[in-house]
Amino acid sequence: MKPPELTVGIEEEYFLVHLESRDLAEDPPEEFMLECTKKLDKRVSPEFMRSQIEVGTRPHASIISAIKELEEMRATIAAIAKKFDLAPIAASTHPFANYREQIPTHRQRYEDLASDLGTPVRRLQICGCHVHIGISDKDLLIDIMNQASYFLPHILALSTSSPFWSGEDTSLSSYRLSVFDALPRTGLPDYFDSFGEYERLIGQLVRVGSIEDASKIWWDIRPSSHYPTLEMRISDVCTNINDCAAIAATFQALIAMLYRLRQSNQRWRIYPRLTIEENRWRAMRYGINGKLIDLGAGKSVAVKYLVDELIELLREDAKKLGTIKQLNHLKTIIKRGTSSDKQREIFQTAIRNGVSKQEALKQIIDFLIKETSKEHISK
Repeated sequence: MKPPELTVGIEEEYFLVHLESRDLAEDPPEEFMLECTKKLDKRVSPEFMRSQIEVGTRPHASIISAIKELEEMRATIAAIAKKFDLAPIAASTHPFANYREQIPTHRQRYEDLASDLGTPVRRLQICGCHVHIGISDKDLLIDIMNQASYFLPHILALSTSSPFWSGEDTSLSSYRLSVFDALPRTGLPDYFDSFGEYERLIGQLVRVGSIEDASKIWWDIRPSSHYPTLEMRISDVCTNINDCAAIAATFQALIAMLYRLRQSNQRWRIYPRLTIEENRWRAMRYGINGKLIDLGAGKSVAVKYLVDELIELLREDAKKLGTIKQLNHLKTIIKRGTSSDKQREIFQTAIRNGVSKQEALKQIIDFLIKETSKEHISK
């Protein structure tokens, strides 16, 4: 069996906001996208809503070089957006925008989705981050996907950036997933004995007219339909780019660890899907401030302790990959909080200081604008 290549590619989605109003730019000038495409070529593309933009890095041999490219793309989009009195923000929901006012991008695929899925797809005023790790052996990819699903709630908790929706605190750390889960074929993947079994499922769905191809399977983790990669999709988009580096490094080291276990005729235990779904919900609701079920120990454990265990579990593989600094950054996230925690802190502080609710929400946008385009990669 061919070992995984462990190359890394990262996709991020951003919102575009008006610098004056801080609201979403529901219909940005065509010239904005044309200039972005001129600078970034196929690495940039429109998203479902015109108020969104997506970037994707090239495949990289290391996390550090992938994040460097991502930083450059963030800076390029921010510079171009500024010419049009716009700014990108890396957050999975906009704190106060009205999804009913957003304009879908005029692309046949998006128009077909809107026609097929109705109102739920019109609510997709959300942004995410996808991390691709190279695994060309398809059966190995499926085996690792089965095992890696256990760790997805941990990754979600560390990445949360979507606590507000339509001007209200949702009480969730990742409201994005509650929006996305209204679509079919989302959530945790099924368990598969082989890649052939996965292909048979896709073929059945195609034959009955549910999907045209595997790209309409929107699981939290999936075999990429375009690349020889395992694609992690559960993560909110991280406002701080160092947080993104830590998430990507964690996922890459996780795959390396699971492959190392396999080489020693070991594997991570497969737990009932319902128990992982419970952890997924807890991560959505509480982020790093709650508890997840340690399924091996059979008890609920604070996320901060589970993250310490995760770092130790992946330390050997992160050292080999040269990403121990990025893995250790998980401790920084635990200490200072995620983007969701910071957004709530800004809002609550502003309200205590006598600022109006709308102005407090705008202060969140000010933070998101500054943090998204800030050059602060840990070398």
